[in-house]
Amino acid sequence: MKGFLVIFFTQQNRRHHGKMLGDWLIDLAKEMGLHGATLATGIEGFGHSGKLHSAHFFEMADQPAEIRLAITEEECTRLFKRLEAEDIALFYIKAPVEFGTVGKRAGQSSHQP
Repeated sequence: MKGFLVIFFTQQNRRHHGKMLGDWLIDLAKEMGLHGATLATGIEGFGHSGKLHSAHFFEMADQPAEIRLAITEEECTRLFKRLEAEDIALFYIKAPVEFGTVGKRAGQSSHQP
């Protein structure tokens, strides 16, 4: 299947509608019926401002976070329209990709008749 890999970048201390922004994006993906999203946290990074964001023993709130989605063109269009309607600013990367599943499908027997 052809589509896009979309990666949003934020920090754990950013909130939207009372939730951590990363969690809100994961919930939005579920609500919109997208087929998956991954929230990953980083140890350290910096953004366009040059400010260092990192995970420290005493302060985890500034830890960098990425939300990754592999989605179809139609899903991408719907997602970005929805995000444009929200009062947030998010840096993202959007790259064309091919994606799918390889190997045995869930529920199939390992024995052939």
